[in-house]
Amino acid sequence: MKASDLFVRCLEQENVNYIFGIPGEENTDLVDSLIGSNIEFIVVHHEQAAAFMADVYGRLTGKPGVCLATLGPGATNLLTGIGDAYLDYAPVVAITGQAGLERIHKESHQAVDIVGVFEEITKWNQQIRVPHTIPEIIRKAFKTAVLDKPGATHIELPEDIAMTDTEGEVLPVTPIPISRPAEEEVKKAAEIINKAKKPIILAGNGVIRDGATEMLREFAESKNIPVVNTFMAKGVLPSDHPLTLYTVGMQAKDYVLCGFDRADVIITVGYDFVEYLPKYWNDEAMNPIVHLDTLPAEVDAYYPIESELVGDVKETLKALHSDVEKKELWPEVKQLKSQLVEKLHASDEVSGSPVKPQRIIADLKKAEKGEAIVISDVGAHKMWVARMYQPEKPNHTIISNGWASMGIAVPGAIAAKLANPDKPAVAVTGDGGFLMNGVELATAKRLGLAFVIVIFHDAKYGLIEWKQLNKYDRANAIEFTDPNFLTFAESFGCKGIRVKHSDDLLPALEEAFSSDNIVIVDVDVDYSENVELSKTLGDYICKL
Repeated sequence: MKASDLFVRCLEQENVNYIFGIPGEENTDLVDSLIGSNIEFIVVHHEQAAAFMADVYGRLTGKPGVCLATLGPGATNLLTGIGDAYLDYAPVVAITGQAGLERIHKESHQAVDIVGVFEEITKWNQQIRVPHTIPEIIRKAFKTAVLDKPGATHIELPEDIAMTDTEGEVLPVTPIPISRPAEEEVKKAAEIINKAKKPIILAGNGVIRDGATEMLREFAESKNIPVVNTFMAKGVLPSDHPLTLYTVGMQAKDYVLCGFDRADVIITVGYDFVEYLPKYWNDEAMNPIVHLDTLPAEVDAYYPIESELVGDVKETLKALHSDVEKKELWPEVKQLKSQLVEKLHASDEVSGSPVKPQRIIADLKKAEKGEAIVISDVGAHKMWVARMYQPEKPNHTIISNGWASMGIAVPGAIAAKLANPDKPAVAVTGDGGFLMNGVELATAKRLGLAFVIVIFHDAKYGLIEWKQLNKYDRANAIEFTDPNFLTFAESFGCKGIRVKHSDDLLPALEEAFSSDNIVIVDVDVDYSENVELSKTLGDYICKL
C-alpha cells in the first residue's frame, strides 16, 4: 500500500475524529488518502487556527487533537497554537509535510528544518525517513502526547516518503499505566497535614486533566480543607460551595491570597508552575508544601516541599484520603469567603455606558446558566474572566494561560462545539484578538455550528494599555481601527448585536444563546476599571 494510506490507517486506529488544517502540495498524498476515511478533514483559513482547534479539542476530550499543515510557512504558522498546547499541557499531534528527502540537504523551495523549529515546543517530534516505521512513529506520537503531563508532539512526513509503496500493520493502542505514589510518602504527607491547623489546597490544571475533580471535592469536604483554584482549574468546586475560595492568578496582591498568608501548610494538587509562579502566592509566609502531581515538582526557592507525592492525581488523592484526619474549618475561611463574595459581586448590577467589565461578566454568567463552555481569548478581558468568572463545572472555562496567546477564542469555540455538540459555547474576546482569527467564522458556518461571541470592544490593545498606564502613567501605540462587527458578522451569514448600554446587555446575550446561528455580541467596554483594580489590589492589606 502507499505510505500515506498506512499513515491514515494508523490515525484511524488512534480513534482520530477530526484533522484541522490546510492542504498543500507537500501533504497532498496524505490529504488524498483521507478520501473514504471516517476521519473528517476540517479545512481552515489559517494554520494557527487549526493548531488552536486541536489544542482546545485536546483539552476538552483528553485525547490528542490533530492538526495538519504543509512545509515551510504552513508549518511555522502552526507554531503559536502548538506552543499554547505545550505550555498549557494539552494533548496535540501536529503533522507537517516536507520536501522530498532528495532535496532537503540543500537550499530548496520552502524547505527549512521544521523538526528543529518545533524542538523547543513539543514533547517529542520526528521526521519519517523509512515508510515502514510509520506505525511506530504514530503510536509513539500519540502515546507521548498523553503521557504524564500531556503536551504537543510533531510528525514530519516528506512528500517522497508519503507516496512510496510500503508494507506495515497498525499497532494496537494500549492503555496508559496508572502510577501511584510511594506508600511511605503518603504516610509522611498525611502526618504533615494532620499536624497543620490551617491547611489550604491549591488546585491546578492537573486536577481536571487527570479526571480528579470529584475525588478532590470528596477529599476537601471530608477533611474540611478550603480550596483555591488556578485560572485553568476553574470549576473544580461550584461557585456556591462553602469551601471554595475562588481563583488566584493575578500578579497583584489579590484578596484570596489572604488564605495563603494565614495557612500553615499548602497542599498543591495538579498544580503547574506555568499557571501562577509560587513567588506570587508564597512570598512572605514561606509555607511548607505538600506536592501532589504526576511529575516531581519544579525547583523554586518559593516552593519549599515537605512531601512530594508523584502519581496519578486521582489515585494519589484516594491514597491520601484514609490517612488524613477531618479538621475543624479554620474560622478565617468563612470570613474570607464572605469578603470574596462581596468583592467579586460588588459591581454586578452597575449601570451605564460604556459597560463595565464586571457587568459583562455578571450578565454572561446569568445568560449561560452554568452550562456553557467559555473560551477566553487573551487581553484585558481575560484578566476579568480569570478573576471573576466562576463556572459551575470543570473544563467549562478554557483560558490560554502559560502561552497566553491572542486569537484562540473563535477557533476554540469551534473545537468546543465539535467536542461537545450539545453544550452551548461562547468565545469571549477583545476586538484585537477577534480580528486575528475572526475569519474562521467561515469555517464554523460551513460546519453548521452555532455559538456566541462576546467582544469587549475598545479599539485598543487594552491589556497593554493597562500595563503601560500602571508603569508609566501614559500609553502609546495601542490604538487601532475596527470594522463594523455587525456587518462583518452578516457577511458570513452570522448575526451581530451592538450593545452600548449595560441595560441592553442581558437581553442581547439571552437572544444570542437562544439562536441557532453564530451571534456576535459587540459590547462597548469601559476599561477605566483596569487601573482602578490595579490600584485597589496594590493598596490591599489583609485584614482577617
